[in-house]
Amino acid sequence: MRVDIWSDVVCPFCYIGKRQFETALAQFEHKNEVEIVWHSFQLDPTTPKPTTGNLYDMLANKYNITRERAELMSKGVVEMAALIGLYYDMDAAKPANTLDAHRIIKLATKYGLANAAKELFFAAYFIEGKDIADAETIKQLGIEIGLNANEIDAVLTSDDYTDQVIADQDLAKQMNITGVPFFVVNNKYGISGAQGGQTFLKSLQAIWDEEHKPSVE
Repeated sequence: MRVDIWSDVVCPFCYIGKRQFETALAQFEHKNEVEIVWHSFQLDPTTPKPTTGNLYDMLANKYNITRERAELMSKGVVEMAALIGLYYDMDAAKPANTLDAHRIIKLATKYGLANAAKELFFAAYFIEGKDIADAETIKQLGIEIGLNANEIDAVLTSDDYTDQVIADQDLAKQMNITGVPFFVVNNKYGISGAQGGQTFLKSLQAIWDEEHKPSVE
């Protein structure tokens, strides 16, 4: 079974969705036969680099709402994340263009470290308040999961993997994926949003059963 996942590392629901999916996968009887493939999705590719301001002001400007409303929206997400053991610090979150983060995740994929890279970037942004568009921060995160410092530098000082990031986003458009997280199982079953762990588990089991029905002679 193959699960393709589109997400952005500054998407709060994507981190929640990742953790809920992992909870489901841990309980799935056939978990050792599941291949996970991460795909890039930028919520806002036009985000400047470097970015100034804070998350609340960015949200207020993006959705044309008051800062107070933006803070209230964020509080709800923080509470949702805390229920599954993710403790977001939205006050410290720094808006960021995620292109370089996605490119380093592509580098990590080369070494089977995509999941570890995703986890680290999510935690850096939502929990640790790090600037994940900053080259030195990206480099340190990459080194932390075992990537070579020189390879990271080579990517950050070039356009390496940019075409792959764009290709992921183009594929999402072709598949009419307009929001993330979005999960595609075996190239034909779509699961949208940060579903609960049990919902993911039931979906995985139902898809497995459907795909492995005995053939009728």
